[in-house]
Amino acid sequence: MTENEPIDPRELRVSDAERSHVVSVLQKAIGHGMLSLDEFTARTDIALAAKTRGELNAVLVDLPGVTHQDPNAPVREKPVELRANMSTLKRVGRWTVPRELIVRNRLGSTELDFSEAEIEHAEVRIVLDVSGGSVKLLLPERASAVTDEVTVNAGAVKDKVGSGGGRPRFVLAGTVTMGSLHLRRASYVRIGSLLFRSPWKISRAAD
Repeated sequence: MTENEPIDPRELRVSDAERSHVVSVLQKAIGHGMLSLDEFTARTDIALAAKTRGELNAVLVDLPGVTHQDPNAPVREKPVELRANMSTLKRVGRWTVPRELIVRNRLGSTELDFSEAEIEHAEVRIVLDVSGGSVKLLLPERASAVTDEVTVNAGAVKDKVGSGGGRPRFVLAGTVTMGSLHLRRASYVRIGSLLFRSPWKISRAAD
């Protein structure tokens, strides 16, 4: 490395305080059911022995919404968790979409309409924890979706969106057990001052 070559952030040294913070994050991951006790023990040993930020990040990389960045901002924004336990949960109209969502569904129905939502991120990650329930996602007209990381057990995934270069890009992961996941895009037809959306909705077209 030359004198003027920038240092890779992953090679920056970490302090004891940062190691301790990551251990506390791993403890929270146990509480959310993301790690087993054995996994927590193994990752804690790695975190406490870590010398660089890259080594410290390695124990967090597969935990949704968690990344060690720097001493002043060790954890990214937390994912928003939505729960539907034998109930119906809907998000429609103008709502703010976080960078990461966790959808927990037990024998319930979850319907998320992103077509008119405020989406500030080029990529939105959705982690599914579905058992015996249904999840329906209505994505913006030019969005794309990736469902390769979704594990289906005695359930069904119907993807009418598919991957591609569309934005925003929705990346789905997690499990669907004895349930269903349905993705589709909104489409529009303008007639005069009216805008017709499929699924069915009429609104005033913007000038």
